[in-house]
Amino acid sequence: MRVFVALGSNLNSPITQLNSACQALQNHSALYKFACSPYYRSIAVGPPQADYINAVACFETNLGAHKLLEVLQSMENAQGRVRTQHWGPRTLDLDLLLYGDKTLATPDLIVPHPRLTERNFVLQPLLDLSPELVLPDGSLAATHLHRIGLAGLEKINEHPRRISL
Repeated sequence: MRVFVALGSNLNSPITQLNSACQALQNHSALYKFACSPYYRSIAVGPPQADYINAVACFETNLGAHKLLEVLQSMENAQGRVRTQHWGPRTLDLDLLLYGDKTLATPDLIVPHPRLTERNFVLQPLLDLSPELVLPDGSLAATHLHRIGLAGLEKINEHPRRISL
């Protein structure tokens, strides 16, 4: 199953946090064909806090969506993630954006991510990896990015590891 995961951090050296998360994803035995977008700086959503560093990773896996969520949350916890404030600052945030073309709605997991089409800091790195990406509802990710624009988003890393999707 081809999967896209958003990465974000605004605490404890965010670039280092994303580098460590990318390395952990790439090294995980159940995840393969790994690629990561360039990194972007974005204005934080929610309460006043430092800007975020964001990226999107793509890989393939045979793990089910809920098992993958457990893996992602374990990686967040290993990097010091503490869940105290909704949309608050964090060392690492890993959000499952897309799980193939599947849709899923359970109390602990909604796929596609419910705010995927509202956030340029998710859509732009997603499109860096897959410029023609069609979402499970049949819409183009690029159409959503065009609608919301790039305000507040700054590319800080020009070296994506792009894959053919």
